[in-house]
Amino acid sequence: MSGHSKWSTIKHKKGAADAKRGKVFTKILKEITVAARLGGGDVASNPRLRLAVDQAKGSNMPKDNWERAIKKGTGELEGVTYEEVVYEAYGPGGVAIMVEAMTDNKNRTTPEVRSYFTKFGGELGAQGSVAYLFSKQGQIVVESEVSEDTIVEVALEAGADDVINEGEAWVIKTSPEAYQAVKDAVDAAKLPVIEAKIIMAPSTSTALEGSKLTSFLKLVDLLEDNDDVQNVWHNADYEEPED
Repeated sequence: MSGHSKWSTIKHKKGAADAKRGKVFTKILKEITVAARLGGGDVASNPRLRLAVDQAKGSNMPKDNWERAIKKGTGELEGVTYEEVVYEAYGPGGVAIMVEAMTDNKNRTTPEVRSYFTKFGGELGAQGSVAYLFSKQGQIVVESEVSEDTIVEVALEAGADDVINEGEAWVIKTSPEAYQAVKDAVDAAKLPVIEAKIIMAPSTSTALEGSKLTSFLKLVDLLEDNDDVQNVWHNADYEEPED
């Protein structure tokens, strides 16, 4: 075990975001629709769809909801066609930010996202301007009550790269290719999973504090509250302010 992932700050105020259940469902359903459109409606043979359906189940979404989304993606039911867009930007204090969006109207979404960055002293960059600072990584966060011996054995035998003790949780890191096998092993062992997903992990970090941190957190809140935004990834390193 090594390193320090600060998983809880990768997505700012995850608990507060998850409390907005309707928005969470909307984002997951969009991902399911697009995944089914691109790779087919068979969950077993479409890794991206399987990951999205796992997230739907993890959020206690009714089965009918995500099954309808699959049918919309495959064309069995009529539905909106979404376009995937990735915005690369620098935020307050020079923080690198990647915003993954799904939209039915790019001409609406792009100006909205740009306005958020402008409001808080950031700016959108050209394609490739910050993407090189991030790489895809599987991340499975497990309740801290699980013993070290158990989680290390389950995760590493299934092909995980590392297991990190975050105090409040265990963080299992995997390559994108090994993610599903490790997740299946964790589920088979009935370990209590807090969160499991493919993330964009930063290779460097930028320290933030004071007014720069305040502006950054407001920016992230605005982005995550936008219905077209699926994920916000960043390389900010900071102490979460007390409410």
